[in-house]
Amino acid sequence: MKHPVLKVARCLALCWLLAGCSKKFNPGSGAPPPVQVIESGNADVVTVDHPQEFPLVAAGEIRVPNRLNVTGSVFPDINREIPVVSLASGRVVDIRATLDENVRKGQLLLKVQSPDITNAFDTYLKAVNDERLADETYLRNKDLYAHGAVALGVLEQAEDAENDAKADLTAAEQQLHTLGVDKDHPSDIVNVYAPISGVIVAQNVTNAAAAGVTYSGSATAFTIADLSHVWVICDVYENDLPQVRLGQAAEIHLNAYPGMVLEGRVSDIGPVLDPAIRTAKVRIDVPNSGTLRLGMFVTATLTGRMKQAHATVPADAILHLHDEDWVFVPAGGNHFRRIAVQAGNILPSGNQEILSGISPGQQVVKSVLQLEATLEAE
Repeated sequence: MKHPVLKVARCLALCWLLAGCSKKFNPGSGAPPPVQVIESGNADVVTVDHPQEFPLVAAGEIRVPNRLNVTGSVFPDINREIPVVSLASGRVVDIRATLDENVRKGQLLLKVQSPDITNAFDTYLKAVNDERLADETYLRNKDLYAHGAVALGVLEQAEDAENDAKADLTAAEQQLHTLGVDKDHPSDIVNVYAPISGVIVAQNVTNAAAAGVTYSGSATAFTIADLSHVWVICDVYENDLPQVRLGQAAEIHLNAYPGMVLEGRVSDIGPVLDPAIRTAKVRIDVPNSGTLRLGMFVTATLTGRMKQAHATVPADAILHLHDEDWVFVPAGGNHFRRIAVQAGNILPSGNQEILSGISPGQQVVKSVLQLEATLEAE
């Protein structure tokens, strides 16, 4: 009877690569002898009748900087979040943009019909008239004073009134400019434009809705975020904080794109720990070409300053199965035991780093691929 795990190996393309068949070996064929698997009560142990056909190798050692993996989420850089403000209060009569839309700097976003414009233009016209009258009065008193018809005090009062009128006129013109109104072509419609290029991440107005502080309670109509740079906010446990430092490089791995790695740098280490889970918030600045979206879950890998020893084995010694990595170690006699490991980077020598699971010097089966032809033949 064949070992039960042999059926799993056939379906999952080498999930058990220490199995075999009972076909008779022909020495003249040049093929490796088949391996007969003997049933065992332990699912992680395989017994073979020719253990010498599986050469062993001692795991090597490599000293590399320790790596800290932490999870986090993508947030906008608040320094690149700009509110779109409607200083004029009134009713929205035309809206040209909406939530999640990409906009350009200077793009028209909405139009507001506002009584503030009417009041501001009325103030401006009155200031124009007052300044004209004050100027005429000052010039007249200046002429009269030159002919001795009025006292110096009267001239000084007229001059002061003229200066006040000019100040009022300047303030009225500035108010119109602030509201976005052309004094030569007045209108009760105020155009609101995008202050920066980016993505609209918040929208507080709709067509026919109120805008501005007086009617809506808030001057912010939209919020635009420049997502060319974003923040990754991670939770780092208290015991791991000594491995984190400002300016430290970080590799960002995306759950949505497993093969993609982005680069970032630690820009802030939170001074306050979460009392419930004993973690601090660590902020990483990451350039974004458009792949990162707000709210995405990511894993950040931080490289520490201290080095630690990791085992290395030939890449062929690792079995990849169900998103897990395994190696086989001798278990005495003709037995081999399957051990779960965490594989790391593939090294230039063809070996692969083992982050956890086995120690340097420990013996493992050199290659789990040599039985592939035998398993496929069956």
